[in-house]
Amino acid sequence: MTEVKREVFGQMPQAEGGGLVEKFVLKSDSMKVEILSLGCIIAALETKGRDGEFSDVVLGFDTLEGYLREHPYFGATVGRVANRIAKGRFTVDGKEYQLFLNNGPNSLHGGARGFDKVLWSPQVLPNGVCFFRLSPDGEEGYPGDLKVWVTYTLSGGELAINYRAQTSKTTPINLTNHAYFNLAGQGSQDIYNHEISIEADSYLPVDETKIPTGEVAAVQGTSFDLRQPVKLGKHLQKFHLDGFDHNFCLQQAQARRLVARACHPPTGRAMEVHTTQPGIQFYTGNNLDGSLRGKGAVAYPKHSAFCLETQNWPDAVNKPHFPSALLRPGEEYNHTTWLVFNAA
Repeated sequence: MTEVKREVFGQMPQAEGGGLVEKFVLKSDSMKVEILSLGCIIAALETKGRDGEFSDVVLGFDTLEGYLREHPYFGATVGRVANRIAKGRFTVDGKEYQLFLNNGPNSLHGGARGFDKVLWSPQVLPNGVCFFRLSPDGEEGYPGDLKVWVTYTLSGGELAINYRAQTSKTTPINLTNHAYFNLAGQGSQDIYNHEISIEADSYLPVDETKIPTGEVAAVQGTSFDLRQPVKLGKHLQKFHLDGFDHNFCLQQAQARRLVARACHPPTGRAMEVHTTQPGIQFYTGNNLDGSLRGKGAVAYPKHSAFCLETQNWPDAVNKPHFPSALLRPGEEYNHTTWLVFNAA
């Protein structure tokens, strides 16, 4: 059984429209998840260790103020296009579109005011919550009125996130959730004692601005071969890596499949990622630098969390040989990601 509670989390500043931000608490026997109507943000996710104790395993803030300041997309739904678009430019049906550049020479995670920074309209479900918004034609430079539904449902130790969208004009779209995890508990100093595996035979090498070069490279014999679990700290050391921030290419299938697993042997906490998406961005919090204070006023230093963002491949709108990122009128974008937590 899942219990769903709804409470007020805060109020948006007048400059942002002054709307009410609500928090939805989804609770099962083994998990508790808190989700905000601002950016569909996963603000907390509590799961049991082998000792039966609950710990919050996602980074974030205690109050709305934290989320209104600049932060690296903690827990948020990102769009209209997650990840990077080279030079913020793309062409659809012969027309060129220019987006705001918010990541060096590129556009990242939907632009200056993406889906993470807006209020969504919630509808409570028996086992979760569905958020809706209309992204108007021209918002952040993207074509078409886009209707978007993001639905969170909790069943036992499994959190499902379903993304649906319909458009009035052909548009690129790529929706993901940007939760930062530390299975030792948020606020723990690093993720070096986590074991990670990703079911991917290839990955996308990137240029110095993090745009894929276009090559689809085999992981075999490289530091990107995570098909067998690796101890993260040792792995980074062995290959002299600053961390990961790369798209791993998954088996091309529309069906649900297991794509990644993370576990923290000291607590026994484990997380599986299942998805219908063609890619997953593995990011090891390389840009966290301790300057942000999160829940309980704890600092979040470099490598104190990881992200496993299920997605289409970055810059797919400019790479014809990547899976298509375009949604056309009359079609429906529909993807689901499942996060499954247990304790071993």
